[in-house]
Amino acid sequence: MADDDLATLGPAAGPRTTSSDRPSDGPEHPQPTPEAVPAAGPAARWLPRIVIAGLVLAALNLRPAITSLGALLEEVRTGLGMSGTVAGLLTSVPALCFAAFGIAAPRLARRFGPGTVVCAGMAAIALGVLVRPYAGGTGGFLAASALALAGIAVSNVLMPVVIKSWFPARVGPMTGLYSMALALGTSLAAAVTVPMTEALGGSWRTGLAVWGVLAAVAVLPWLVVVRQRRAAAGAAGATADRSAEKPVRIACSPTAWALAVFFGLQATGAYITMGWMPQIFRDAGVSAGTAGVLLAVTMAMGVPLSFVLPRLATRMRHQGPLAALLGLCGLAGYTGLWLAPAAGAWVWALLMGISNCAFPLALTMIGMRATSSAGVVKLSAFVQCVGYLISIPGPLLVGTLYQHSGGWGLPIALMAGLMVPQIAVGVLAGRDRRIEDEV
Repeated sequence: MADDDLATLGPAAGPRTTSSDRPSDGPEHPQPTPEAVPAAGPAARWLPRIVIAGLVLAALNLRPAITSLGALLEEVRTGLGMSGTVAGLLTSVPALCFAAFGIAAPRLARRFGPGTVVCAGMAAIALGVLVRPYAGGTGGFLAASALALAGIAVSNVLMPVVIKSWFPARVGPMTGLYSMALALGTSLAAAVTVPMTEALGGSWRTGLAVWGVLAAVAVLPWLVVVRQRRAAAGAAGATADRSAEKPVRIACSPTAWALAVFFGLQATGAYITMGWMPQIFRDAGVSAGTAGVLLAVTMAMGVPLSFVLPRLATRMRHQGPLAALLGLCGLAGYTGLWLAPAAGAWVWALLMGISNCAFPLALTMIGMRATSSAGVVKLSAFVQCVGYLISIPGPLLVGTLYQHSGGWGLPIALMAGLMVPQIAVGVLAGRDRRIEDEV
């Protein structure tokens, strides 16, 4: 995918700029290029700020469709007559949709432009979240969820390339801002879904559907971005850097595979946490409201850490130690859940929240392991699609083990065991390599 495929959304990457990708003793200084300057005019001058607003609003909407369901999973299971295995399948649907639809993101971006695709993704999230509680039966619920998750999938893949394209010298800070907003949306949905449902009359259908309003708001800045970039392209013509971009056979890169497996294992843990952690606490005697707050605490840990971690990662030549530290926190958290889930609930929630920050670390490494926007979009699609495929069996297996064993001992042992290979591949993915150099 050439850099001019990104012109519909924002400026091309221009000559290779890696000042934010490699450690530096001094502050980051963007290097302006003609391509990095939008067309003249008041609206165009505001466009980078509108892009930032769009990034933040999009990030706020990339997890509430999942975490709001986790908070009300027992009510949804009862209302739709789901078994434990089907509920486990429901918690696996996000990973399946992310893998299936995420792989189409580069092709869609080439054809329609990334801005248009992200805008359509936000609209799909809004429609799916609004419709699914009233779609009728488990099949309709899953179909509407898949629509929302398709919108999340393409946006997941394109966010790193939007950042690399618009802010090539500020990958760390902008990834931190995006990750922080994503964590904020995740934690808010987990924290307020149960009390908001009670305030709105107690129907789980209303409690899930209300999150579609936030997604509808997120469409607005992307409409402005798409319109302005099309106007600029029509007035001046879109130019792009075509200098010496070598074809990248992404599947031949060891770093791409290490990063994909790392992404997959951290996604497995994250979706098991979002889908099942409230149930673990509720089965241990914790009230539904408190269990939702505990999940919110886990997600909220990502708000400050997701802002700081990418900035720290971009200043390190090897991000492996960070991956190892996050994995060790996960091991400690799962051990606590197994030994004393209720007594130390707040501590385990905090540790799991730290461990879940492997996600912003993975996003940051995607931006650092390629030298151009074209490389980033290929790497992002490969890592996320392969990673989410790897993560599909995890939540389903947890649900099956829980149903057949009658407790959480085996599921928690599985979760803890997966942290060991996650640490190993995280260290490999954190090496100072570029996929273009490897292939």
